[in-house]
Amino acid sequence: MLEVRDLTTKYVTRYKEDVYAVDRVSLKIEEGKTLGIAGESGCGKSTLALSLMGYYFPPLHYISGEIIIDGQNITGMKPDEVRKSILGKEIAYIPQAAMNALNPTRKVIDFIGDVIRAHEPSWTRQMILDHARALFERLGLPPEVLYKYPVELSGGMKQRTVIAVAVILTPKVLIADEPSSALDVTSQKMVIKMLRDMMESGFIKAMIFITHELPLLYNVADDIMVMYAGQIVEKGTAKQTVFDPLHPYSKGLMGSILVPESGLRSAKLTAIPGAPPNLKNPPPGCRFADRCKYVKPECRVMSVPLYEVSQGRAYRCILSEEELRRAYNHGEQGKSVFER
Repeated sequence: MLEVRDLTTKYVTRYKEDVYAVDRVSLKIEEGKTLGIAGESGCGKSTLALSLMGYYFPPLHYISGEIIIDGQNITGMKPDEVRKSILGKEIAYIPQAAMNALNPTRKVIDFIGDVIRAHEPSWTRQMILDHARALFERLGLPPEVLYKYPVELSGGMKQRTVIAVAVILTPKVLIADEPSSALDVTSQKMVIKMLRDMMESGFIKAMIFITHELPLLYNVADDIMVMYAGQIVEKGTAKQTVFDPLHPYSKGLMGSILVPESGLRSAKLTAIPGAPPNLKNPPPGCRFADRCKYVKPECRVMSVPLYEVSQGRAYRCILSEEELRRAYNHGEQGKSVFER
């Protein structure tokens, strides 16, 4: 459905400095699957989401790699061609600040009309209206929302409306960047249910779900990739990545989650010291070396590839799987907070 091979993109700042926010990222997502992407702020998750669409505009620039959607390689395509034939139809994007993505002075039906006419200029207003009503009913949204302004909608309804506008042309792949952020628990549940229903009904074929909320990601995604400083440091199934992380950063990330359950008040959380490297001048070796308690001298000079442990499971570290497990067992007691 979607395959990415060694994708590298960078930002060029006003001072002509290169910031490599996505560095040789490869991924593959099959039909009917949801891929989760986790990592701290600034690690490149949102830049990766933008890069996957193959539509680049300054300051973001394509450097190398391939993006293949349903057998079609879209790298090297002209921006106008990508916008007309790929965006919205093959791959759609829900931006991180989705609730602020709509012009407050226009009605929802006007946004839908703009999207459809960009790809189907022959459609009449009545055809657009009929299509929008049918879609909203299918997604469990009241049809009267079509005639409202964004400022008349609640946060949860506005978020669900943005999702509906994004999928109006039934794309094959949907990229959701923090779709449940800034929402209360009830609204989050409605948004997640809407996304899952679209997947289960085949309305969208595959989804990439980006979020900071790891417990949520575990319940939504089939597979999870962990990003750090522009690189993928671990990937595997949701169960593997959450319950049995291999990379030291993934291990620290999973151990930093606070679970408000009875009997966990005395549980000690893991803190990751230090700060990520400056991507204007990333270190030559492992990018996590300065924050890793298992670091060795060679970690700071050796380029660390992504080692495949088994089919679909991989991590980026010079230590073997056996060495990592031995280090974790020696230094930590108890189970993951997900299991306690």
